[in-house]
Amino acid sequence: MQTTQIEPSATLAQLQESKPDKVTIVLLSGDMDKAMAAFIIATGAAAMGMQVTVFFTFWGLNTIRRKGATSSAKDWLRRMFGVLNKGGAENLPLSRFHFGGLGTRMMQKVMKQNRMPGVPELMETALDLGVRFIACTTTMGLMGITKDTLIDGIDQFAGVTTYLAEAKQGSVNLFI
Repeated sequence: MQTTQIEPSATLAQLQESKPDKVTIVLLSGDMDKAMAAFIIATGAAAMGMQVTVFFTFWGLNTIRRKGATSSAKDWLRRMFGVLNKGGAENLPLSRFHFGGLGTRMMQKVMKQNRMPGVPELMETALDLGVRFIACTTTMGLMGITKDTLIDGIDQFAGVTTYLAEAKQGSVNLFI
């Protein structure tokens, strides 16, 4: 088996040389660890001076939902999505070892001990750095999520064509 080691300083130098100035991230997952990865990348890219857009779709919309916001959908099926699918960056489960919330609490404790910001703090930092947040309107309609159930700071409510237009201009496009 052949492995390749990547030197971080060489990778950074290559990135600066190629001057990628636009990064897009699709956040499909509503898992805490995956949302953290998306926001760490987003804030790192924004700190390097890149334009960053995060497109929130399907379970990724849970990251930008207000804590405790209920669905105002008219049909019972979409209202059930709102009941079963708790939103809020503070309530995201781990993708693995969740164990009914025990794993998530353990991870949050370890992060706090190591002064690692959580998803809410990373989101706030991203917004402060000018990262654009786009909420997928198609998924919002499917899941009965309305604008008033999302946090403040969403730059745009749009569909996949808007994301694709952003990604077409991007040098780095990620799917998380």
